[in-house]
Amino acid sequence: MARIIGGIGTSHVPTIGIAYDKGKQEDPDWKPLFQGYEPVARWLAEKKPDVLFFCFNDHATTFFFDHYPTFALGVGDEYRIADEGLGVRNIPPLKGHTALARHIATSLVNEEFDLTLFQDLPLDHGLHSPLTMMWPKSPDWPGAVIPLVVNVLQHPLPTPRRCYKLGKAIRRAVESFPENLKVAMVGTGGLSHQMIGERAGFNDEAWDREFLDLIERDPERLASMTIEDFMRRGGNEGAEVIMWLIMRGALDERAKKLHQNYYLPMTTAMAVALFE
Repeated sequence: MARIIGGIGTSHVPTIGIAYDKGKQEDPDWKPLFQGYEPVARWLAEKKPDVLFFCFNDHATTFFFDHYPTFALGVGDEYRIADEGLGVRNIPPLKGHTALARHIATSLVNEEFDLTLFQDLPLDHGLHSPLTMMWPKSPDWPGAVIPLVVNVLQHPLPTPRRCYKLGKAIRRAVESFPENLKVAMVGTGGLSHQMIGERAGFNDEAWDREFLDLIERDPERLASMTIEDFMRRGGNEGAEVIMWLIMRGALDERAKKLHQNYYLPMTTAMAVALFE
């Protein structure tokens, strides 16, 4: 039987990937961020999950507003790295796990979650900017990914409650897969930031730290909030942390936070948290 061994919540800021590619690990402005991912990388190296199930959002790179799905699940064998305007990052294509992905798709549809399924589409920084901070890419990735693209851009967005319920359904789907696999959940996004409007540049460290506490201790409270609550507290784009609720919903209710790191150097509060 497949099982979920833990979860990771992480920001997916594109500059994370850029700093990694430029070798900024010892730069004083970036070192606190890179150090924050080291315990997560060690945990992944020790636990050796076969699959990372990645909840992230596409930034109008592959999916566009003329057809932007609420939940899109990748069921392919391989995923290219998207060119977001600066050229393709020098990292290998991502390996998929088709059998598990298609099993999860069937299970979720049977639980009345309507999905878009995709293959052969490139994936943007929402997935691979945090991935390179945690998983060695050379000579190839140590395991597979299953990408779940979540709409946190075009209204109406899925509710926090819907995301939390989806996580619970993903857990049931994984645990009903007969092959002996270890799966780690990854929820991405945020934390507080706003890129548009009168509050452009907004951050709220107090809310960020409250969120990081509640996602471990009382995710039900977060699930009971509205999208508007998340936007008011964390900024318009900060509402994308609802994707952490998918990750948390897929974990055992007794899961404990082993590590977290919080860093606010510029427009976006960046964080990573590890649960087991």
